[in-house]
Amino acid sequence: MSLETDFERVSLPLEFPFTISRGTVETAENVIVRVSDGEFTGLGGAGPSPHYGETVETVEAVLPTLLDIVEEVGEPHQLERIERRMKARVNRNPAARCAISIALHDLVAKRLDLPLYRYWGLDPEELPETSYTIGIDGTERMREKTTVARKRGYSTLKIKLGTDRDEEIIETVREEAPEATIRVDANEAWAPREAVGKIEALAAHDVEFVEQPVPAEDPAGMAFVRERAPLPIAADESCVTLADIPRVAEIADIANVKLMKCGSLREAREMFAAARANGLETMLGCMNESNASIAAACHLAPLLDYADLDGSLLLDEDPYDGVGMPAGGIDLAAVERGTGVR
Repeated sequence: MSLETDFERVSLPLEFPFTISRGTVETAENVIVRVSDGEFTGLGGAGPSPHYGETVETVEAVLPTLLDIVEEVGEPHQLERIERRMKARVNRNPAARCAISIALHDLVAKRLDLPLYRYWGLDPEELPETSYTIGIDGTERMREKTTVARKRGYSTLKIKLGTDRDEEIIETVREEAPEATIRVDANEAWAPREAVGKIEALAAHDVEFVEQPVPAEDPAGMAFVRERAPLPIAADESCVTLADIPRVAEIADIANVKLMKCGSLREAREMFAAARANGLETMLGCMNESNASIAAACHLAPLLDYADLDGSLLLDEDPYDGVGMPAGGIDLAAVERGTGVR
């Protein structure tokens, strides 16, 4: 069998500027990968994060090398072989490798005329709904964004913090969405003792959990917070690849896996299994991504306690259709074959 591959860069404006504690983005820079067997075409996407040393330019630079491996193997069902060889050749560009992993899984499931979750033998019936993220902004502007989210039916909100008015923000969001499930994400913004104090204040506003309160470079600080804070702690920047899971179990309650960090769908599934074995709850997050990658992530939802798969929902317009997420619900049962992206 022979496979044909190609890729293209796309710039996708966000509906609103997206600010977290370390910066603002207004456009999702993605790279779309296609792998074709002549009859079916698998589609994948890379949404690289400079925080992890990867940019859209590095993705474009390494993809020819990685796609050569795909064409050399020439058999899409040899997923383990292809992913092992790609990682051996290019270890530091996980989003680039993941785009190919997604495209191959999409192609394989299409060839078998199965949705990806059925190829994996997963149950589509009881899934967590995705949260909808509200980035840092002026307090009243965050109130307005909360109103928009609630009118669209989202009942689980993730609020970005890391300012000198964090409690004011949560008070405002809670006032605007009294029945919503609220999670917060500091993106490493706080010092350990500061984090404990802030989380004590957040607990009074019925916050579900707090994500990455202190820098990943300070695991002792994360452990300090987890031991003293009244809310569960999720590890994001501290949880990158499979090797991190045992360490995360010592400093957090929830492992937040992201495809663009770990490098493949196979590694993500291994991370969820390892997280369960180490007593962690599981979460799948995303970067600024289109449905070219979010659709595949949705098929992992049966393995999750929490989902944060709103990358495509935050775009002004996504050129790709994917798995339906009406009001945050993940509608896997509607996917006929592959990941559902088109």
